[in-house]
Formats: sequence, structure tokens, C-alpha cells
Amino acid sequence: MKKTLLSILILFISFIFVQVEAKAVCPYRIVQDPKGVYIVEVNTIKAKGKLVPVVVEELETNRSVFDRLSPRFVINAGFFDPKNQKTVSYVTIDGQEVLNPNDNESLINNEVLKPYLDKILNRSEFRVLQDEKGKYIYDITPHNEPIKEGLTLKHSIQAGPMLFPELRLEEEFFVLVRDGEIVSESASSLHKYPRTAIGIRENKVYLFIITKENPMTLEEVADLTRKWGMEKSMGFDGGGSTSFDSQDLHIFSEKDNTARKLKSFLILK
Repeated sequence: MKKTLLSILILFISFIFVQVEAKAVCPYRIVQDPKGVYIVEVNTIKAKGKLVPVVVEELETNRSVFDRLSPRFVINAGFFDPKNQKTVSYVTIDGQEVLNPNDNESLINNEVLKPYLDKILNRSEFRVLQDEKGKYIYDITPHNEPIKEGLTLKHSIQAGPMLFPELRLEEEFFVLVRDGEIVSESASSLHKYPRTAIGIRENKVYLFIITKENPMTLEEVADLTRKWGMEKSMGFDGGGSTSFDSQDLHIFSEKDNTARKLKSFLILK
């Protein structure tokens, strides 16, 4: 009888230990601050090698990717053309370029955009790099910025614009300025919409999900990331593309309360 009780006690203690350990190693946490704005803090030491891009041949919802791959979370990422389902953003996975906006004829051959393609193609991107010892290093930089010596590009997802330390709306063709006046904008940059953004602080990665409850301009998102102490931050695709899925949180932002189908994502395995 005593042996049976002892075995049960050991099993119970083991179960509690496993549960506590599972919570202890959770590589991210989610806070809501302010209402309608969610910040996901990724502990990249615990999550090393598991923060990776995903791309799809045919457009797919964020929730569909979450259900299909069963990651810890998935968030929408790069820009794309919903008409031809081709990318407007570069994406690299495991050192191989998998999406290139130069393959999007509707973008490259657009006569209106041709004068500004150098800005569009050099928009900011989130990079996952490795040093010579295998340590993961995270960065946000314009696409054409060379890889620093001693580092190897593992993954990258381009979107933009750079939000902080410099809001690069004009430099990345999110606004067009003539004679000191803004004459056009992309991604509804100057208006309040749902948004997603990514930031870096002390080599940790932060995701910002701004929902329909508290829409923001890109300048307001830049200010939010500054308040959270980001060393660098940039926007992902936003508006109706804004979406995030984890076990406990599901967000989508299409006007008709459906989830938009997308081209690229960032997941935590």
C-alpha cells in the first residue's frame, strides 16, 4: 500500500514538474498594452533557430498556416499582389532566396512605379543571421545593405518601412513627395489602420499587433515601438492582412470579419 501511494506521489510530482518546466521554457509572452494592441516578446535564446519565414504557392490565411504547421505562433509578413498572387517583398529561407519581387511582372512593368522601383526593392527587411560560432543575431536593415563580415544570412523577410530609429516613409516609397507636399501614399501609411510590426531590443524580437480596436498610422506605430525601447523596428504588411494566431490568441482584421489570404508569414516553430 505504501509503495502504491509512493508511486502515485512520485507520478504526481513528476507531472507538476513537467508542467512547470513547460511553462518555464515557453519562448514568448504576450501582453496587451494599450487595449487592442498586442505585443509579443520572443525570448530568442530559448527560441534559437525556430523563428523562420514561411511562404505559400497559393495564398493562404494565417489561421490555415497555423492549423497546418502547428507552430507556436504565426504572423503575417511581407507584401504581395492579391491579383496575381506574386510577391512584392524579398524572402530568404535557409540561405536561399525563395521570393523575389523582380519576378512580379505587374510590379516591374508598371509604368507609374518604374521611377520608384529602386526605393521599393530596397525596402527594409527583418534578418536572422548567424555568426561563426552559430549564435543567432537579429537585424532590421534596407535590403541592399551588405551582410557584415563574419555573419551569414539564414532567413529574411522584407516589408517596411523602417519605423525606428528613422521613419523612412519617403525613402521606401510609402509616401510620394513633390515640392514639399505629399501627393500619394502606399499601405494607407498616413491613416489609422490595423498594423503589424517587428522590433529588436538586446537581440530579442518583439512583434506588435495593432488591431481594429485601436488602429494607428505608421508614425504612431513607430512611436509605439520607440516607447517599448526598440533599437530598430519596421512594419510588416498591415490593414486587412493584419493577423496573428497562437494557441491562445487569434486575430484577423478584414473589414467583413473574414481572414485575408496571404503570401508570406513569420512563424515560431
